Amino acid sequence: MHSSPLAPFQAIASLAVEYKHGDEEPRHSHRCSQLIHVRHGVVEVSTSLGIWMVPPGRGVWLPAGVEHRLRFIGGVQARTLYVDPLARADLSSQCQVVQISPLLRELIFVSLGIPADYHSGGRDERIMELLLDELRLLPVLPLHLPEPKESQLLEICQQIRHSLSSPWELEEVATQLNISGRTLSRRFQRETGLRFSDWVRQAKLLAALHALATGNSVLDVALELGYDSPSAFSAMFKRALGVSPSDYFALELPLPAPQSKN
Repeated sequence: MHSSPLAPFQAIASLAVEYKHGDEEPRHSHRCSQLIHVRHGVVEVSTSLGIWMVPPGRGVWLPAGVEHRLRFIGGVQARTLYVDPLARADLSSQCQVVQISPLLRELIFVSLGIPADYHSGGRDERIMELLLDELRLLPVLPLHLPEPKESQLLEICQQIRHSLSSPWELEEVATQLNISGRTLSRRFQRETGLRFSDWVRQAKLLAALHALATGNSVLDVALELGYDSPSAFSAMFKRALGVSPSDYFALELPLPAPQSKN
């Protein structure tokens, strides 16, 4: 477990960071909770419970003590908040990809210029307190791919992720495992919380975010994932995330230069 970047008296601290495409942070954990706000690029977060994909303009919440590995796709520019888990009683205890509101985005940016030893009762303290309040209201986004614990299902999931262009029909997979489709459906739902078809669709969505972040065209991504046409892929993408794939990576504003702390 990594040591906490918070000073003993701090409830929250902020840091601007950059990573090159292909950089990784090996599996580790923190004594404090962490919010990574991705401005450019994509961050893939892996834990024992699955994979989270974090596109630009969004964030990922990592509770204190959760072991995680990070992979950086594209040139990643991010801002990280380290938060005392006791700073607010109702901070989430679950890993999750979250929407970053315009207010929270600006609060994070302003916090980069606030010194660690800011005075109580002033503007700096009020900004930090409001920042902590906003962390309690993070809307969760459906960008999580849960992994089953059962070895047989885990092997199937790994096969799916390595061959996403294949159809992967429930009954065909069940036949491969010498069980009924109903049995496979029940086991899959119990292990992952998702129906088999929904898990496959989610795996394709996360793979699409990875591919789009590295500059692949919508057409190439659609064909690579087994869709009959770019329009069919775009329809799936828009149902899941509310915008077309061509618009999704254009939602974030250019990154302003961070202010230095006093």
